[in-house]
Amino acid sequence: MPYDIPAPMLAKAVPTVPEPDKVAGGLSYEPKWDGFRALVSWDGTDVEIGSRGAKPLTRYFPELVESFARLLPEPCLLDGEVVVARGEPGAQRLDWEALSQRIHPAASRVKLLSEGTPAMFIAFDLLARGDSDLQDAPFAERRAQLVDLLGAVPHPVHVTRTTDDPELARRWLAEFEGAGLDGVVAKPLAQPYAPNKRTMFKIKHARTADVVALGYRIHKSGQGVGSLLVGLYDGAGRLHGVGGVSAWTDKRRLELIDELAPLVERDADGEAVVGETDRSRFSASKDVSFVRLRPERVLEVRYDQLEGMRFRHTVQFERWRPDRDATSCTFEQLETVGAYDLGDVLD
Repeated sequence: MPYDIPAPMLAKAVPTVPEPDKVAGGLSYEPKWDGFRALVSWDGTDVEIGSRGAKPLTRYFPELVESFARLLPEPCLLDGEVVVARGEPGAQRLDWEALSQRIHPAASRVKLLSEGTPAMFIAFDLLARGDSDLQDAPFAERRAQLVDLLGAVPHPVHVTRTTDDPELARRWLAEFEGAGLDGVVAKPLAQPYAPNKRTMFKIKHARTADVVALGYRIHKSGQGVGSLLVGLYDGAGRLHGVGGVSAWTDKRRLELIDELAPLVERDADGEAVVGETDRSRFSASKDVSFVRLRPERVLEVRYDQLEGMRFRHTVQFERWRPDRDATSCTFEQLETVGAYDLGDVLD
């Protein structure tokens, strides 16, 4: 029987890399990988890949299942991240879009993608080894056993690098983004594994941009604005949807309906014009319709990174910008990140 897979330990966001003397027992710092969180159980016979949510990942990554069964030296329960890389050696970076395409219902497509965009696994914690449950052990001990267990295991299984130097962690925060990574994680060395508890610290990139409100979706309750869709202009003057803003209070959702009413596009009969965003495998059963707004109102948002021509995560509202002209909200304002080879992060 495979190990029982617990809920993963979580991290709370902090604005800066914390100093190790602020936490009893000190801190260990490591890169924050931008992939699918995965807990891997290998009992010597069967492999199971559990996700942070309720959906098992095992069937979507057959190449990893084969690699775990072939390469793991003994039964174990690992915590880590499934990622996909793109680019030639020396210029590789993580590819979130290629990774997200790996979640597909058709077995034939799963097989094709496993060959065309194979994944790798970045291990960063060890919860069990053989008959020993390590969850109550301090992270310093779990980390030492992880390196002992997997230090000589080849690609596609990797052990994340760590440091106890906060200055080096700050360098990683700046440099590793160029390889597609998401920030830095700080882990208390003396703490046990705490399923579903936010006992770690995550430091992510925070930036602001002025964007144009181009539509809104009604909240799932049927009352008020659920999310505000935003866009940016390209160099040719075309407006592109780049993401959404949500997390409004119930009161604010209702207020926004009235505030945005003058901007709602209407047809010849006076009815609100409704558009649809592109569907994906994640939104196949969801309502992707939205009320169109005339692109006139500007808001400032906080974001962490851009993936292609869209914000990688939901952005946070900062403030309205009545002083900005909508057409001045272009991609050119966004900070560009210098390239950094993923291979140098893995080494």
